[in-house]
Formats: sequence, C-alpha cells, structure tokens
Amino acid sequence: MTVMEESLRVPVADVVLDADVATPDDPRGVVLFAHGSGSSRHSPRNRYVAAHLQAAGLATVLADLLTPAEERLDSVTRELRFDITLLADRMTELVDWAVVTDWTGPGPPTEGARTITPDGRSGSPPIGLFGASTGAAAALVAAARRPTTVRAIVSRGGRPDLAGDALPKMHQPTLLIVGGNDTVVIELNRQAVRLVGGEARLEIVPGASHLFEESGALEEVARLAADWFVTRL
Repeated sequence: MTVMEESLRVPVADVVLDADVATPDDPRGVVLFAHGSGSSRHSPRNRYVAAHLQAAGLATVLADLLTPAEERLDSVTRELRFDITLLADRMTELVDWAVVTDWTGPGPPTEGARTITPDGRSGSPPIGLFGASTGAAAALVAAARRPTTVRAIVSRGGRPDLAGDALPKMHQPTLLIVGGNDTVVIELNRQAVRLVGGEARLEIVPGASHLFEESGALEEVARLAADWFVTRL
C-alpha cells in the first residue's frame, strides 16, 4: 500500500493551522486527531496510532489546534490547552475542511473538490475523530456539532467531562480507551459512557498509565482504534 505524506497549512477562521496529512490509496475513511494538553502534531503516541490507521487503509490528519505563537503563550500560561471552546471551534472547522477535500485523486488531498449533499455528507470518505486527553473533549464537542459528517470517535485517556452538555447530543459510535492505572480518568469515562446519546464503549487497558507508556499499552490502543474505525466507518 502506498501512503502519500504531505505537510499542509489549513485556514480556519482567522488563523492557519499546520497539519501533517497521510493518505493511502483510495482511503476507506479519514481520521482527524485532536491532541492533548501541551501536545502537538508531533506527538509520538498519536503518530504511532496514526501509522496503524494508515496501515488499515485510513487517511490521517494530525493538525496543531494552536498556532506557534499560541503554543508559546500556552507553554507559559497553560491556559489555551484547557480552552475547550477554542479547540472545539477549530476541530469543527477541520471537519468542515475535510468534508470538501478530495481524498481520492493522485498526490496530496485538494480542497474544494467535493459537493456536500443535503444531509451534510459528501462524496469524500467518512470522517472519524481521535482525541487524546483534553483534545478528546474538543473532538466530542465537534462530533456533537457535526452529527452527520462525523461518523465515529475514539478517545485515548480522554477528559470527556470537559465536553459539557455535548455528550447527550452525540449519537456516533464512541470508544473511550483508558489505562487501568489511570483511576481518576477511568471514573470520568465511566460517567461519560452513560451520558453519550448513541453507542458508547469503555475499554480499559490493564496496567497502563495515562500516557500508555508501558510495554504493549500503546499497541493495544492502536489495535482498538483501528478496529473501531474500520468497522464503524
């Protein structure tokens, strides 16, 4: 399988976001990543998961939801990483960009080549969202805002409690993955499973911490995510 990799700059609202895009031949779906607090598109954990999704025939978009200037500010104040409204706004605009992007032609994806149908879908492959830590909250809010274009969600060590009242509005299949040693986050995700309006599943990886740094833990995350997206998209 050939995977085309490209670094793009995606305009959203009044800023431009840096994104790394990988597109297999004729992808069966597109997965957009929302990174956790203090992380970026260079996150080795998310890039590891993205590589497994690409091997399963899925295109991936790892975008920085903050600009370089905002990241420098956040490294000092730590305030923007918890601005879920800002992050969700940008995640939603990335979803809208993905909808009108041609993912099937040769070379990197091109914007403006798709027609959106009345139900909000397009001729492009179905879209999924993968969120980590606080980024999961942004992904969940974006999914609630785009109920017909976002088709599946996976959260890794996520903070669904920060998504507020978005959870009952979600009806997409949602997989919440938490490390077995991440006790506080396990409880937050157990509460979220009961609130999600559609199919929701909690998977606990035994012996794993919040960052899934233990041997085999991240491999299990990647396997679960790939299976979820392939079957739901």
